[in-house]
Amino acid sequence: MEKIMWDEGFSVGVRDLDEQHKRIVNVVNTLLDMIDAKVDSEIISDTLTKMTQYASDHFKSEEQYMLDYHYPEYPSQKKQHQEFKKKTVDFCVETMVHKATVPAEIFMYLKSWWTNHILKEDMKYKEFFHAKGLK
Repeated sequence: MEKIMWDEGFSVGVRDLDEQHKRIVNVVNTLLDMIDAKVDSEIISDTLTKMTQYASDHFKSEEQYMLDYHYPEYPSQKKQHQEFKKKTVDFCVETMVHKATVPAEIFMYLKSWWTNHILKEDMKYKEFFHAKGLK
């Protein structure tokens, strides 16, 4: 599968959030290199750690911007973020019981998250934040 190459078409127009989104792209691309990784491999453990850190740092930043600027779709975004966190916990549990399909499932989930959440849902706030002067 082809790696995701960041370009300005992926930018949500907020420097901090773009940098955080670039980190999740790097996680997806790293997984592409390790698509045949075993469930108990270091790359899977590292990926789950990065997903947890991403959820903690990025969602906190993104949601704070939404609250500070009164973004009308904040409740929907927060719910989607909670679903990401739950899915990450599910992957951790499945890894502990050595579910063999976890590596492929993580890859597919992150790829889907990138295309559905970031490129669709997060793009909805691009003009909103831009109009508020946030860069």
